[in-house]
Amino acid sequence: MSLGSTGRSDRGGVETSLGLAGWPNRGVNEPNVVLRYPLTQQDGRTEGGAETSFVSTELSSRSKMVLSWTRGRVFRRARKSKELNSGGDLEIEIAIPTHFRCPVTLDMMKDPVTVSTGITYDRDSIEKWIESGKRTCPVTKTELTSFDMIPNHAIRRMIQDWCVEHRSYGIERIPTPRIPVSPYEVTDTCTRILSAAQNGDENKCAELVRKVKAWGKESERNKRCIVANNAALALANAFDSFSSRGLVEIEKNVVALDEILGALTWMRPLSEECRSVLGSSSSIAGMVWFMNGRQLSARQSAALLLKEVRVEALLKSVGVFEALVDMVKEPVGSPSTKACLSTIFNLVSSSNRGVTNCERFVELGLVPILLEVLVDAERGVCEKALGILNCVCDCKQGVEVAKDNALTLPLVIKKLLRVSELSSSFAVSILWKLCDKTEEGALVEALQMGVFHKLLVLLQVGCGEGTKEKATELLKLLNGCRNKAECVDSSLDFQHLKKPF
Repeated sequence: MSLGSTGRSDRGGVETSLGLAGWPNRGVNEPNVVLRYPLTQQDGRTEGGAETSFVSTELSSRSKMVLSWTRGRVFRRARKSKELNSGGDLEIEIAIPTHFRCPVTLDMMKDPVTVSTGITYDRDSIEKWIESGKRTCPVTKTELTSFDMIPNHAIRRMIQDWCVEHRSYGIERIPTPRIPVSPYEVTDTCTRILSAAQNGDENKCAELVRKVKAWGKESERNKRCIVANNAALALANAFDSFSSRGLVEIEKNVVALDEILGALTWMRPLSEECRSVLGSSSSIAGMVWFMNGRQLSARQSAALLLKEVRVEALLKSVGVFEALVDMVKEPVGSPSTKACLSTIFNLVSSSNRGVTNCERFVELGLVPILLEVLVDAERGVCEKALGILNCVCDCKQGVEVAKDNALTLPLVIKKLLRVSELSSSFAVSILWKLCDKTEEGALVEALQMGVFHKLLVLLQVGCGEGTKEKATELLKLLNGCRNKAECVDSSLDFQHLKKPF
């Protein structure tokens, strides 16, 4: 009987059959639900004369109740099935097989290799283990007879297949690792680079240097192997070989030289021998030429490498001071600005012709450039700029230029207690050199900037002995001028002070 149909049973009553085979998530062999409603005497009416309207009304209400309950149950099952199929918010933790894990880190291996004891490890983990000075197998504790590592391709393929099978759970397939570069390959390539540079073959040299850079990008292990096999020295010699032929040859071989500079930057810190090669007059001239060029990446690389050169070698070269000032005035990026400021600081703070170097930088207009840099400088740049300004104030010419600039006192006082302990010590030293008994106007201006309160706080929080002595002397000088100036808050607003470039 179809859904909602009724009929009389043999026992005297009305029955209805709910056929649910057509509903979703119900088995085809599930029996229909049959409901029987007995007919009793109602209002003096006998069974034979049961009123059709009464039976149909009662049957309709009961059928609606059963139908509503059944429909809700069906929809709940459908919604639950849909959530299970779509995954919903369920978090399923996939257990990685034990033989896929590295015994050292317990992470899934990406480049499994087998050592002399027959145990398989992840290459990066076992290399770090050996580089730390350990010469035993982490699992068996026996001494390694050889440090050769044989790639375990079988385990690697099994891991890759397992990742593919479980990719529906968000597991990505590990890439097939490349064979790491060997010391022989690095040595052979460096020999060919030197040969190409000596023969003036720019294209061949640039191609080989790109190959070395590609090796370094593949992994940190390759970088360590390249640096350990003196690739930096070979590249420095190749750079010097091209540069020694004059500026005309530098312009012709600019592609190869640019590649060499880019490769040397990530091989720092350089060895003493490599610094000695880059410290030749021809190599310095080549780096200065790139710093004065238009290509930003080459300018930055040259600035970073010039920092590695000894001060004595820089003093003998032409154009170094001008190139450094121009790089600070027209910055390429934070790394190159820091490198140039570090080089300038080494030049002005050296015991060899330090004052003369300060005067030369003052003549090149370094003081106003440093003050412009200090306006919104980050911590590293601010410390170096204040250190240079402190050294420049050791010469008479530098003090005069600093006093004549209206930004000197406000900026130096602003950086006091705001950047770092080193910056505060430099700031106190600069103020001590600029403010003396004869400069009453500078003392009054400093008081109006709130330096008196800052110096008191500096003494309370603590500082070095030299800084403490200079701060005490400054307070004595400032105290004599307090009746001539009213101290105000030192929180000056420099938000409208913009750099001209």
